[in-house]
Amino acid sequence: MAGRRLFRALIMGAPGSGKGTISERIVSDFGLKHLSSGDLLRSQILQKTDVGLQAQKYIDEGALVPDETMVALISAELKKLAEHSWLLDGFPRTRHQAEALHKVQPLDTVISLNVPFQVIIDRIKDRWVHLPSGRIYNTLFNPPKNPFTDDVTGERLVQRADDAPDAVRKRLEVYQASAGPVIEFYRELGVLEEFSGSETNKIWPHVRRMLQQRIQ
Repeated sequence: MAGRRLFRALIMGAPGSGKGTISERIVSDFGLKHLSSGDLLRSQILQKTDVGLQAQKYIDEGALVPDETMVALISAELKKLAEHSWLLDGFPRTRHQAEALHKVQPLDTVISLNVPFQVIIDRIKDRWVHLPSGRIYNTLFNPPKNPFTDDVTGERLVQRADDAPDAVRKRLEVYQASAGPVIEFYRELGVLEEFSGSETNKIWPHVRRMLQQRIQ
């Protein structure tokens, strides 16, 4: 991104909203570093860093990783990316985390994807997964080459229990309750950009146009 100022963005969206696809396109088209809180957490745990060991303790107890631990984790990673533009994904999850992040690194833009819950439920009920790799397929718009079989290994795909409609609706309600205060915080700061729709391919051009105007 030579010649451009550094740009720091966050993407938010409910499970199944197309956030992963939009993130991939942003990274590909604009050259931002993709910073996933889940990937970071797993990496820190594998490396047995201090923050990783702290997080593992809570996970082993079936508890959520506390705000302070997550803020420390993300802040340490952001310091490594001081000379890069990036897209943050999966953090912050609470208003307290958002406020703490703002003190460390204010964001230029927060992208929030608004997809109707029923669209997401219909989308996820057709989702099949290759568990060892995490590869995800959808029988409607991203089917495997051979039915219910992983393209790479040829192993059988499975449907996860938490992809059942009732389980998906519960996850969406949990997301809505936790994300609401975060979205409101960024709305108050004047950096929130909301995009509504039912199809990722129709939402993406609007996201791309906004970023083209912002990243200069």
